[in-house]
Amino acid sequence: MSGGARIERVVTSGTFSLDGGTWEVDNNVWLIGNDSDVLVVDAAHDADAILAAAGRRRVVAIVCTHGHNDHIDAAPELARRTGAPIMLHPADRMLWDAIHPDRAPDRELEDGDCLTVAGAELWVNHTPGHSPGAVCLHAPQLTALFSGDTLFQGGPGATGRSYSDFGTIIGSIRDRLLILPPETVVYTGHGDTTTVGAEAPHLDEWIARGH
Repeated sequence: MSGGARIERVVTSGTFSLDGGTWEVDNNVWLIGNDSDVLVVDAAHDADAILAAAGRRRVVAIVCTHGHNDHIDAAPELARRTGAPIMLHPADRMLWDAIHPDRAPDRELEDGDCLTVAGAELWVNHTPGHSPGAVCLHAPQLTALFSGDTLFQGGPGATGRSYSDFGTIIGSIRDRLLILPPETVVYTGHGDTTTVGAEAPHLDEWIARGH
């Protein structure tokens, strides 16, 4: 008996580069699965660390919440060593191709797609703004939202760089994420988790401050 789905976190460290700048970052890599199968959300920086967390389990998919290098840099190696398909929304393909020009993703994610692992459904929400092809994964049975860099504790993801837009990310958060049950736990791409209910009252503050 392999049990129901559970959520595990691996924190990896590396750099994020865009628009000529580079920053040190810690990333959350989320593993959803049971004792036999696991799905990886954002293969960041360190394939060895992700493989160690997966253990002997079958990696069923590598889902990219968006195409920034710090979320995809270890994806090709992880795919090579596990045979798992890499999934990315096509609107972020230009970001992917800048980092991995010789290795295309295996599958395009689309709004409304449903991925399954260990009996849990992960629904793909296209939430542009941080990047054009940013997606979040909603897992109703786990009361979980994997938000990538769209929603954090304290507000939206950054929109000050290429291919990002503040008005777009606010629309995505307002219309796609804050409508979820307030008890939904938000598993973010960096930093601490939060909940939909904790963030929803602050939408007008974020709009007023502009970031």
